[in-house]
Amino acid sequence: MNPAEIITVTLNPAIDRTLTIPQFTAGEVNRVEHVRDNPGGKGVNVASSLADLGHRVVATGLLGRENCGPFEELFTQKNIEDAFVRLPGSTRVGIKILDPVKRQTTDINFPGLAPTREDVAALRERIETLTAPWYVLAGSLPAGLDAKEYYRLVQTIHGRGGRVMLDTSGAPLLEALAAGPDAIKPNADELGAMLGRSLDSHDEVVAAARELVQQGVSLVVVSMGAKGAVFVTADSVVTACPPHMEVRSTVGAGDAMVAGTVSGLLRGLPLPEVARLATACSMDVLSRPEPGLPSDVNFDALLASVTIT
Repeated sequence: MNPAEIITVTLNPAIDRTLTIPQFTAGEVNRVEHVRDNPGGKGVNVASSLADLGHRVVATGLLGRENCGPFEELFTQKNIEDAFVRLPGSTRVGIKILDPVKRQTTDINFPGLAPTREDVAALRERIETLTAPWYVLAGSLPAGLDAKEYYRLVQTIHGRGGRVMLDTSGAPLLEALAAGPDAIKPNADELGAMLGRSLDSHDEVVAAARELVQQGVSLVVVSMGAKGAVFVTADSVVTACPPHMEVRSTVGAGDAMVAGTVSGLLRGLPLPEVARLATACSMDVLSRPEPGLPSDVNFDALLASVTIT
C-alpha cells in the first residue's frame, strides 16, 4: 500500500445498531420498522468518509476480538488499512433510534471495553510505527483511561512531525488543548459547555472559537446544525451554510465534516473551500436514509449549493 495520508485513532469504537421507528415515543410500546448494524465510532466514521473521498487511510485504536467482524469487513470493502490493537471481549454497541417522521435520532450508548495500561501501551507502540501528515483523534475515551490520554497522543504525534485534528468533548478536550492540537471540531453546545456559557448567536460562537485560537489551536471548526458551521483561524472567519434540505439521518454527519475538513487541509485548499468541502460532506450524510447506505445525491451539486461568507 502507498504511504498513508491520514491515520485515524478511535479509542472507543462502537457497533451502531440503528432502529427505524416512526413516531417513536418514550414510555410507550414502539414497533421497529427496520434494523441495521454498522461498525462505527467517530474515528471509524471519519476513516470511512476519507476513503470515500479517495484518500489513503490507516485506522487504528482499540477493538474487541469477539465482534470485530463488521469492522474488518468495512476496512476490506473501503481499502482502509487495519492497524487496530485487538483486546479480549466485545466492542460496545450503541443503539440509535431513528424516527423518520419526527426527524429525530435518540442515542443509547452501552459501556465499552476497559483497556488495561498494557493495552494502551501497545496502542501507543502501534501509533509510533505509523506515519502520515495528518492524524484524526476522535471520540470519547473508554473506561479506565484518564482525561489526559489525548493530550499525550497529541504530544507524541507532534513529536513525529504529524498534524492533529481532534474531535472530542468535555475533560479530554480541555486537557488536550494544552498540547496544541492543530484543529478541533466541537459543536456549539460542546464549545459552550467547555467555556461555561451559552453560545446563542453566530457572533458568540465566533468569539468563543477565537478564544481557543488564541490558546494555540490553528483552526477551530464549530458546527451549528442547520445554521451551518464556522471555520476560525488567527486571521480568518469563514461561515459555511447549507441550503434548506430534508434531513434523513444525522448519524455520522459531524464525522463527515471532520473528514471533509482534513481532506481540504491535506489538499492545500484555501479556507473557504475547506469549509465548502466539509459542509458538502456533512450534507451528503444528512441526505442518506440510514448510515452505511450509499449516497444517491450529486456531490458536485452539494458543493455548489453551500453558501460561503
